[in-house]
Amino acid sequence: MTVITRATPALAALGRRLRAARLERGDAMDVFAARLGVSQSTLRAMEQGAPTVQVGFWVEAFWVLDRLGEVERLLQPQASLLDQARAAPQKMRQRAPRRPRP
Repeated sequence: MTVITRATPALAALGRRLRAARLERGDAMDVFAARLGVSQSTLRAMEQGAPTVQVGFWVEAFWVLDRLGEVERLLQPQASLLDQARAAPQKMRQRAPRRPRP
């Protein structure tokens, strides 16, 4: 049974990129699956974008591909517009030069 969610297209694209990265490394499916610590059927499900694959397996894949840093940046706290405005350097107003007296 295939589970279809709103995330299915994104997972399918992620799976295609995972497969491309594996092939670029020259890893056969059994070798890459062993590096991840998953079965070949789980790796196949990942590459097909199955939404039922545990997120931990994806994180392990990113680590093996040396791309874990990209995942860590995904949900970093972001400053609000007010925080950004407060952090921006404040320019000091300058007085206009005095006019010479007649």
